[in-house]
Amino acid sequence: MIHVNSSLRLATAVLMLGGLAACGPANQNSTVSAYAVGAQGAVRYGTVVGMRPVQVAGTRSGLGTTAGAVGGGVIGSTVGGDWRARTVASVAGALIGGVAGTLVEEGATGGQAMEFIIRSDEGEDLAVIQSNEQGLQVGERVALSYTDRVRIMRSANAAPVGYAPAGK
Repeated sequence: MIHVNSSLRLATAVLMLGGLAACGPANQNSTVSAYAVGAQGAVRYGTVVGMRPVQVAGTRSGLGTTAGAVGGGVIGSTVGGDWRARTVASVAGALIGGVAGTLVEEGATGGQAMEFIIRSDEGEDLAVIQSNEQGLQVGERVALSYTDRVRIMRSANAAPVGYAPAGK
C-alpha cells in the first residue's frame, strides 16, 4: 500500500521537474555558439519590409524523457512498504517522469520568435527567423551578420543605399 507521505513526495518531485521548463535557456539572438567566437563573417545592410510572429517548436531529443524517467523511477522506488509496492511505484514514477521530462524539454527549447523580411541594399529579399529582443519594426535599417548563423541587428549607422565597400 502506498503511504500518503510517500505519494506527496512523488507529486512534489514531479511538480518541481515540470517547473524546470521555466529555467530553460532563452533562445535569443544575442546568444552565439562557441564556434562563432573569432569567426570571420560578412555584413550586409538592408531595411525591414515585413515581419510576423512564429512559434518555434521545442525539441524531442530524448534527453528530457530519459532524465525524467530515471528521476521518476528513482523517486518512485522510495514509495511503498514491500518490494512489490516499490517496484510498481518505480515503474509508475518512470512513466510519469518520462512524460514530464519530454514536456519539460519541449517547453524549455521552444518559444516565440519573429520572421523578418529584409530588403537588402542590393534589392534581394531575405527571410530570417530570430527573437526580437531589440524591438525591431518595419521600416528600420538593419545590419545582417553572417557568422555561424545569420543575425539581424538594428543599425542606426548602417551604410546608406548605394554604399560600396573599398575594393568593389
